[in-house]
Amino acid sequence: MIVSNDIKLSSGVDMKNSRASASAAMFVAVLALPLMAACSGGGGGSSPPPPPPPPPPVSSGPTWTSGVFEAASQFKDQCAAPRSGVDSEGTPFPDMAGSLLEENHWLRSWTNETYLWNTEVPDQNPASFSDRLTYFAQLRTGATTASGEDKDDFHFSQPTAEYLEQRNSTPKSGYGVSFAVFSNAIPRDYRVQYTEPNSPASTVVSGQVNLARGTRILEVDGADLVNGNSQAAIDTLNNGLFPATAGEVHTFLVQDVGSASTRSITMTSADIAPQPVNRTSIINTGTGDVGYILFNTFSPFSSEQDIANAITSMKSAGINDLIVDLRYNGGGLLTVASQLGYMIAGPAQTNGKTFELLQFNAAAGNVNPVTGAVNQPISFTNIGVGFSLANGTPLDSLDLPRVFILSTPRTCSASEAVINGLSGVDVEVVLIGSTTCGKPYGFYPTDNCGETFYSIQFQGVNDKSFGDYADGFVPNNSSFSFGVKLNGCAVGDDYSRELGDTNEALLAAALNYRATGTCPAPSATKPMADASYGTSNKTSVATTDLNPIEDVLANNRDMRTP
Repeated sequence: MIVSNDIKLSSGVDMKNSRASASAAMFVAVLALPLMAACSGGGGGSSPPPPPPPPPPVSSGPTWTSGVFEAASQFKDQCAAPRSGVDSEGTPFPDMAGSLLEENHWLRSWTNETYLWNTEVPDQNPASFSDRLTYFAQLRTGATTASGEDKDDFHFSQPTAEYLEQRNSTPKSGYGVSFAVFSNAIPRDYRVQYTEPNSPASTVVSGQVNLARGTRILEVDGADLVNGNSQAAIDTLNNGLFPATAGEVHTFLVQDVGSASTRSITMTSADIAPQPVNRTSIINTGTGDVGYILFNTFSPFSSEQDIANAITSMKSAGINDLIVDLRYNGGGLLTVASQLGYMIAGPAQTNGKTFELLQFNAAAGNVNPVTGAVNQPISFTNIGVGFSLANGTPLDSLDLPRVFILSTPRTCSASEAVINGLSGVDVEVVLIGSTTCGKPYGFYPTDNCGETFYSIQFQGVNDKSFGDYADGFVPNNSSFSFGVKLNGCAVGDDYSRELGDTNEALLAAALNYRATGTCPAPSATKPMADASYGTSNKTSVATTDLNPIEDVLANNRDMRTP
């Protein structure tokens, strides 16, 4: 609903214009009095009355005083461009007519009230910024961790419409492929990271899958991905790699791992919702069966049912050990992370224990400054909560004393909460891979005027009150001198084999460590270097850039509940 600041009587009389006409008539009458006295010849007339006082100045909006903060609620939903109607979930927009200045003041006060490091944010005048996103970018700490990394490396926003699409797993056009970007500058290097089941990318044509892990993309619709530098080439590449609609047909020139030759494939884009649990398997060994789960995200809502079904299948198979592949799992719903913790550890190890306690800024005390509720510990959740499982559905558990986690720098946030939460109740976490991203922090995504803002609002600690892993969790034999060391092996990500292949470097190392307690020699894996990845909050694309996009919710700690 849009609320107007213009007020008129129901008769249609404009009171502002009426008052102006009356004032003008009075002014003419006052001028006429001295003229009449002069014509009559009278003298000794009194002095004319003093002029009326000037009208009070018209306020142009809220003002800024350094260090003085009004309540964020005074500025909430007062928008320069208010929306009308309802969002994709059917919720009416709360927007009211406002201004950019009021939007900026809301960001300032909201940051002061809820940001974890609110005392470390420089207080700058909101009126000095003509763009709300530019202003928001300033509302963060500039401090660094022990290793020199930014303490807050997770400060961003996205259009609310996109946020709602991701939260609800709205299918998007594509081929069902995740790309690893080893270089987004010329010479570019794009390779296949993994594919979705039953997607165009994973379709087998003439006995060969369209795109296999590690396959390098060389051309798209005749445009050179490696060295193409013209705007026409960039446009062709972006249109082919990231199709806007389903049903688009594009041709790729690719080179498979270990092959000197190239091949051409043609794929038709489709609307695809990524599957949180990408694949599972039961690995038979001489000392019992081992379960393997490739779990790529704790979001969207379907992740709840996906991971519960995977654990149930592992329980039915009677596995002795579990390997959870979180190498590309950047996080998501913290409640689903607490469910996974319970399903791994079981009731005997988790009853009455804290999975994670949120710690807010000092001014908040024992109150959650976002919700206003008393801050209570998050338990290991043993039932479905209504994301995609019926509320109250009992969850199966494996009752394991240890779990193997496969990791890379993309293992982040809610994934790290699982590692920390299990460690807090003395379940051994064996880490195989490389140092995790180091994000013991989280937020409540908050919409204001069509933009959803992600500002770090809490740090999570486990049942032992530990949560200081801003430099990540680190396999014990790693040369990295920072972070929190865990039992396990440092192994580089291996793009030469499919995920789930028992000869793939991380999975092979986990199975070897389980059998012998030892790690492979570094030279044995011959991994590719860790890739870098595009971000979803990219606001512009340079002429020589391609535009890989990632799901924001899939790469953070999301406190939303059904």
